Amino acid sequence: MTTVEAPSYKKADFVSDQEVRWCPGCGDYAILNAVQQTFAKLGVSKEKFVCVSGIGCSSRFPYYADTFGFHSIHGRAPAVATGIKVANPDLSVWIITGDGDALSIGGNHIIHAMRRNLDMNVLLFNNRIYGLTKGQYSPTSEINKKTPSSPFGSVDQPFNPIALALGSGATFVARSVDTQAAHLKGVLEAAHAHKGFSFVEILQNCVIYNNKAFEHITDKTIRHDRQVDLQAGKPMVYGKDLDKGLKILPDSIINCPPEEASTWRTDGPAGANAFRICQASESGEIPVPFGILRQVNRPVFETDLHLQIQATTQNLGQGTLENLLMEGETWQVS
Repeated sequence: MTTVEAPSYKKADFVSDQEVRWCPGCGDYAILNAVQQTFAKLGVSKEKFVCVSGIGCSSRFPYYADTFGFHSIHGRAPAVATGIKVANPDLSVWIITGDGDALSIGGNHIIHAMRRNLDMNVLLFNNRIYGLTKGQYSPTSEINKKTPSSPFGSVDQPFNPIALALGSGATFVARSVDTQAAHLKGVLEAAHAHKGFSFVEILQNCVIYNNKAFEHITDKTIRHDRQVDLQAGKPMVYGKDLDKGLKILPDSIINCPPEEASTWRTDGPAGANAFRICQASESGEIPVPFGILRQVNRPVFETDLHLQIQATTQNLGQGTLENLLMEGETWQVS
């Protein structure tokens, strides 16, 4: 048997010849860099990568990654990516989207892609604002957010992207941040390795329209106390010296000494504890969860679909477009 060696790449192999046109200081640069470095070490042939985007600042991404790509229309990247993955299941498909693109006009598309459990990866750049169209509030903007479209403050309740993904049945749900490169690359590698729909929320800073939106979570002086990195099979501890812990109780999640911390599980029923911790952290009483919140195995859509096609073809024979069009009641118009 012939052994096929994994291809060897460097980050430069995934850098396109296009000028990167994001605002200086934008968090998208760091995410692009992390993705390019991650792609280079996955051992996947370069021609198998496809980046699909919708509309928004994040959606310029396919131009800047030297892979196959598709800059589609607003909110419809999951629909386009679904077609790509179903047509060629061997491809490694990555959807690049933003909080507005994915959760507003694209909300219906992304929840059904998660429900179907296609084997693809979604990177949602969440900056809590519409950046490309000049700073309107988005589905993740906080209450009372003053913007050109909400001059007296938004009264909308924001989406929690993690809770939405959990509720929609995504089999891999994770969170990272643009400024913590090592953590982000680790999450990206885990998302790629997962067989099923991987949803990664990346907290991303928009320096022009929503600067320091996540400073209360990501600032270097406090982030050790405001973030808990969840890892399967390990205690829920945090703090610079891992001297704080979280304990899961029947009706709440509370702070505790590290020796009393609960062990984190990513395979809990329907992601119940993942949902609880991401909701409870919004009050500020416990740290914000990062890392992998849910990871479970479930049959993937494209595999089941092709098996169904094979079984039907074997049972009924190879169909034709003409037979399909002429099936059932037809009329001739003269």
